[in-house]
Amino acid sequence: MTFKRFLWRGLLALLILLVLYQLWIFLHVWWWVDHNPDSSAFMEEQEQILQAKNPDAEIKHRWVPYNKISNNLKRAVIAAEDAKFVDHEGFDWDGIQKAYEKNLKKGKIVAGGSTISQQLAKNLFLSGRRTPWRKLEEAMITLMLEKLMTKRRILEIYLNSIEWGNGVFGAEAASRHYFHTSAAGLSAAQAAKLAAMVPNPRYYDAHRNAVGLGRKTGIILARMPAAELP
Repeated sequence: MTFKRFLWRGLLALLILLVLYQLWIFLHVWWWVDHNPDSSAFMEEQEQILQAKNPDAEIKHRWVPYNKISNNLKRAVIAAEDAKFVDHEGFDWDGIQKAYEKNLKKGKIVAGGSTISQQLAKNLFLSGRRTPWRKLEEAMITLMLEKLMTKRRILEIYLNSIEWGNGVFGAEAASRHYFHTSAAGLSAAQAAKLAAMVPNPRYYDAHRNAVGLGRKTGIILARMPAAELP
């Protein structure tokens, strides 16, 4: 076998693997249209990290349906993370442009510009490592989510799967962890504080009275009435 033929066969095998991987992701997204995910890539990754220190460690997570999550939290998260959530098709190009300009000005990554759909794609399937390949994969999964699911379903899964503290995942676990109440019983101020924690949940879990957290909570609280729910 010549080297050229060997190379082509290797590329063909790689292409087949990539297609099969995309099909595997597509089937998962299709199944989750009306079935709830048991876990996510981020949950599994964090549980492994916790169990490396304590073999008996378990993450805190409990699924609750959309109508059992306070509208305060839905509005707070949309106001904080993705104000155009109900209008875009997975990507907020204005937000991406603004994040790029802010990062360029600061000389480092300080803003992401990711929508709720993009964050869900990452949380469900990908690791926390930032690579060009991961961003491309995130974009492809985002398109699948937007084409197969309603905005309401995307938000429901997002609120049940995002990280909200050290080993704390989802709205119900977060509500009980921080406020000793259910996700349905969150006040506007409590919801705004949870939304403010989303970008750096493990840090804020350990620094719950941080000045920056209080400032962000106030900003989100002011924006919540304008947030549009799906």
